[in-house]
Amino acid sequence: QVQLMESGGGSVQAGGSLRLSCVASGYPYRHICMGWFRQAPGKSREGVASTYIGDGTTYYGDSVGGRFTISRDNARNAMYLQMNNLKPEDTAVYYCAANPGNTCRDRYWRRESEYLNWGQGTQVTVSS
Repeated sequence: QVQLMESGGGSVQAGGSLRLSCVASGYPYRHICMGWFRQAPGKSREGVASTYIGDGTTYYGDSVGGRFTISRDNARNAMYLQMNNLKPEDTAVYYCAANPGNTCRDRYWRRESEYLNWGQGTQVTVSS
């Protein structure tokens, strides 16, 4: 089991930036696929980005490419999501997720079923 704790959410105006953090514990932080998801009110959960901790391979959702950057700090068992040029449609609860013992797979990384462990979520609100 991987325990995950997100932080860094908040309220910003459109065009602003936020950085989300996710700290993992309970599993060797190497052979693990980590992902960021978000869920807006009335919508299904959406894959935002993922990274394989072992080699830093990254994937991004179409709606955030070029604005969001996923990164990792293996020494801190941490993953980050730098969000720039935020838009009102980015408003959602953002979740950190872990798929321990596996790489991230193209075409599959954005599926909720790929991930075993989830954080509690952090709210991001972008006003126009």
